[in-house]
Amino acid sequence: MTSVKACLAQKGTSAAVISVRPDEKVVVALQLMRDNRVRAILVIKDEKLMGIITQGDCAIKVLLPGLDAKQVLVQDVMTANPISVKPEDPIEACTGLMASRNFRHLPVVEAGRVVGVISIGDVVKDNIRQMGQQIGFLETYIKGHSASL
Repeated sequence: MTSVKACLAQKGTSAAVISVRPDEKVVVALQLMRDNRVRAILVIKDEKLMGIITQGDCAIKVLLPGLDAKQVLVQDVMTANPISVKPEDPIEACTGLMASRNFRHLPVVEAGRVVGVISIGDVVKDNIRQMGQQIGFLETYIKGHSASL
């Protein structure tokens, strides 16, 4: 069973936390998403997780109503107090949480500080990696047993 910490380690340099302050304009959040090729970023103030803002939030709460992303504040459209996970939590728990709550991103918090974000893509990649390992173990087992026949 893989932990959130192990999944973050697999991300390597892409595990950097991308964040914006709640008093920033939505356009800043969108630029960060574009520049970092991500679909959501965390909202952090004084090293404390305040929320998460996604491309969907920006589209539905800002662009569709005809508001100006250069005027609207992140705090007005973010999801406040998002559910987070801990580094020692199993990835399987994240999968269940994401599926049951329709989340695509989960902040990872340790001792009150954000240490990363797990996305649905990260979870899928981890599942594929685990399946590959299991297939390798099964192939080795089968080949070992067929040699004794």
